[in-house]
Amino acid sequence: MDRIIIVHWNKSTGPEPILQYPPEQKFPSNDLFLKIWALHELDKESSMIEFIPEVKEEQYISIIQKYEGEIYFIIIVYNRKDKIKNIVMDYPDILAIVSRNLIELINTNKITRAISEAFHTIRNYTKLETGANLLNFFRDKIKSTILNILQDGAISKDKLNIILRQDFGFSTINIDLLLISFIRENLIIKKSIPGSRECYFLIKDLSCVRIPPRDIPKVYQNDDEILSDYSDKIIKFFANYDYISEIEDKSLISFLMNKEVYYLIQKLRENSVVSVSNCLDILSNKEDLFNELLTKNIIYESRGTVSLFSDIRFIKFTPYYIIQRVYKRYRSQEISLNEYLTHIKLLTTQYGTKSSLLDYEII
Repeated sequence: MDRIIIVHWNKSTGPEPILQYPPEQKFPSNDLFLKIWALHELDKESSMIEFIPEVKEEQYISIIQKYEGEIYFIIIVYNRKDKIKNIVMDYPDILAIVSRNLIELINTNKITRAISEAFHTIRNYTKLETGANLLNFFRDKIKSTILNILQDGAISKDKLNIILRQDFGFSTINIDLLLISFIRENLIIKKSIPGSRECYFLIKDLSCVRIPPRDIPKVYQNDDEILSDYSDKIIKFFANYDYISEIEDKSLISFLMNKEVYYLIQKLRENSVVSVSNCLDILSNKEDLFNELLTKNIIYESRGTVSLFSDIRFIKFTPYYIIQRVYKRYRSQEISLNEYLTHIKLLTTQYGTKSSLLDYEII
């Protein structure tokens, strides 16, 4: 994604570009805006159109918005190779929500911040692969805060906005764009119920868990002494591993949030082993971090080589613990009966389709 442009359509003089982000480039020509306008005129039933020039690498998605009697376009400029079209296809309302929010702020001092936030959120959202995207639910402060709030059970969009602004000082200009990422990962469901026009329910929680390495490194298979030591230690560790405690205390997240450790784990998944010197290079020669990874049984070192001792993976699981939390919140009148019953039904319906209470997916 290259930029977002806000264009006002003057009924007398035609297109008037107002603002774009990033602001450095020149606005496209009026000829381009006129072609986009013509496509909107040809397809008046749709508020969103796509314009693909035959020669240029740049492509355009335009959303038309009417506000206080005026007509505006929000134009997304992107490269042919970008993944933004997937978002438009999967969630057609996402850009409509963003464009509406922007236009409502067009004559306020919040518009510059709003267009910047919208640009970075959409661009990062389309660039991230699955693992990095899941990590962003913990690395991004506002997403992490939203996840913590959702873990207490049903909450309306209005109440979520108030908590984020008043208790944590976050801007909620693009709250819809943030929440769509939770929907995309099937973590939440949005429902309108009596008394709550837009209400969000956490149906899958997200955390990290250790799993044994997929394969024993080939270099160890040729050395009986190392093979025996490596295998025995892994078997002993995972036979006594307390999954629940480590999920609850979220201690593993900190390792994945360290970019050097995250890269090292990816490297060891691919190559099975690296040399100690290469490992230290990846960790920017932080010997304390290297020793911590050994002590915490993340890596294994023997005869100048390093391998994974326990891989760290994301886990999605049904948060049955919420049942008790929403009951307490209902009894204390923090949520309505409809919110309480809806969340219980969403969680227990999932349980009804499974043969076991253990409902999780390791990613």
